[in-house]
Amino acid sequence: MTARRDTLLFDLDGTLTDTDALHFEAFRILLARFGTAITHDDYKSRIMGATNAAIMGWLFPGRPEDEHRALGEEKERLFRSLAGRMTPLPGLTELLGWADALSLKTAVVTNAPRANAEMMLGALGLGARFPVLVIGDELARGKPDPLPYRTALERLGADAAQAYAFEDSRSGVAAAHGAGVDTFGMMTGLDAATLRAAGACAAIRDFTDPLLLRSLAREYGSAPRPASAAS
Repeated sequence: MTARRDTLLFDLDGTLTDTDALHFEAFRILLARFGTAITHDDYKSRIMGATNAAIMGWLFPGRPEDEHRALGEEKERLFRSLAGRMTPLPGLTELLGWADALSLKTAVVTNAPRANAEMMLGALGLGARFPVLVIGDELARGKPDPLPYRTALERLGADAAQAYAFEDSRSGVAAAHGAGVDTFGMMTGLDAATLRAAGACAAIRDFTDPLLLRSLAREYGSAPRPASAAS
């Protein structure tokens, strides 16, 4: 009998909490200074899940690397200034409590800058919840390269075949899938077909999705109970 998986790996933006509208507004404010703009389709196809280096290289081609870095930092300051009280995606609290009860290993794997990641986890009340936080920009390569997920697995002492990942972007799904991790695509910004095409094994709306709960119940003999079902 195959051993049940002992590791859950989570992206941050769009996975633990839905922040796409805040990021889009931060880009809108930044780009307005230059008399330009992006569409929501641009955001979904070229920005979601990408590193700031890649994003700024696309938005401001031909400018020097240090200017791209400064523009990326400015955009993230704008994002943090817009971010008020954040709320976890439905079912996240119950999923994490269930994972604790089963002693599952957990980590956050993100392309967000460390300042953003720490601010967001703190706002969600999860600042001390994850023993491993992998920041793509602090590695040689961020998502869509598999390196961030391989790094998380190494730091947890985990095996890709014994892990699940949760991702909302093409680049994130590609990174987790490329590391050999079965990945649930989160439909906070993209549809199921797009997430599956990127490599997701399944697509779910949030952590209360019946498809996820059935999958966990089959593997573990139990599943988280969403708050609405716990009363």
